[in-house]
Amino acid sequence: MRYEIIFIIMFINVLYVSFFTLRMILVIKGYRLFASLLSVIEVFVYLKGLTIVLDNLDNSINLAAYCIGWGMGVYLGSKIEEYLALGYVTLQVVVDSIELQLPSYIREQGFGVTSWTADGKDGKRLVMQVLTKRSNEQKLLELIHSRVPKAFVISYEPKQLIGGFWVKQLKGRLDPRGIDE
Repeated sequence: MRYEIIFIIMFINVLYVSFFTLRMILVIKGYRLFASLLSVIEVFVYLKGLTIVLDNLDNSINLAAYCIGWGMGVYLGSKIEEYLALGYVTLQVVVDSIELQLPSYIREQGFGVTSWTADGKDGKRLVMQVLTKRSNEQKLLELIHSRVPKAFVISYEPKQLIGGFWVKQLKGRLDPRGIDE
């Protein structure tokens, strides 16, 4: 049995599926040009891998290596995207006390904050909406929890940015849809 062919099949599939995963995420986030360029490399790797697998179908271990490589590629591709932290997130933060100076503190740290008072089940609440790059999300969460450990936080990804603090600040670096290119 040739062990090197097993590792080659697995490696090519890890590479291919990582590219595939990244490409899909890039398309969803609006990075169409970069996704198109990545797809050229992706399909080349895929065809090379498929050729090797089809030439070696006589061994079921090769097929297992292909399947294992696929799973590893999905995992690796998602970890790479997580590391790149493309795009923006909006955090909606709800805190028990409306007396807090949390919005001012968050603004002093360079984040844009919109805040308002809301009625909760147990009384008045301070609600804040904060937009940040995904690469700054963890820093923002730590900042909030260092001041208000019991804050209720919802994080979601906005599809478009139109107007407001961020678009004015980043004007010229964004395309008309508010997405970095």
